[in-house]
Amino acid sequence: MNPLSTPDVRMTRSTKSATRTRPTRAETRQRILDAAIEVFGERGIAASSVSDVAAAAGMTKGAVYSNFTGKDELVLTLMEEHAMQRLTAALARFAEADDPRTAIGNVGAVLIDAIRTDAVWHRLLAEYFALSHHDPRTREQLRDRRREARDAVTRALERVSDNAGVPLPLPAPQLAVVFFALSNGLGIESGIDPDAVPDDLLGNVLALITRDFVAALGRQDE
Repeated sequence: MNPLSTPDVRMTRSTKSATRTRPTRAETRQRILDAAIEVFGERGIAASSVSDVAAAAGMTKGAVYSNFTGKDELVLTLMEEHAMQRLTAALARFAEADDPRTAIGNVGAVLIDAIRTDAVWHRLLAEYFALSHHDPRTREQLRDRRREARDAVTRALERVSDNAGVPLPLPAPQLAVVFFALSNGLGIESGIDPDAVPDDLLGNVLALITRDFVAALGRQDE
């Protein structure tokens, strides 16, 4: 055996090992997002930089910019993904309920739990909205991302209505706006005064808004 071949074998094995342990692009992206929410939550958006996020993620600025165009896209992506997570969780709790009233209560419980545990999101939304006020491009980006999130909720509401054969109390796009407004508004109020927002408040409000819808669903089960 040629002794010179041994280092080559070791080098090849080492290279393969390094390749196997290198994070995927999706893992790198998530690591950056996790660092971004931590940095923005602690310092605020305006006082944070891409360099701060990169340092918190243990990466270079170049790694961040290879996944996101800049701080604006980081913030908007965080908001969009969080909205989708809330939607998924709410729909899952809605679907697992045995009766319509419980289903609506479950949706309210999911959203209130998110308000309690993810208070940073409402602060970031409020701050980013304020920052976008004097920047038409940023305001347009925020508007477009919020529309995308509302469209996802709209489609979900339309599926629920179609499957049940019962009309919604409001057109689905308007009801989606109401859900977002209630969740975000109560999130801010809870951040200011947690005792002012009881755990069942959002569920009770949703029950009032959807009272006729829930009653129609109940009659179908009779």
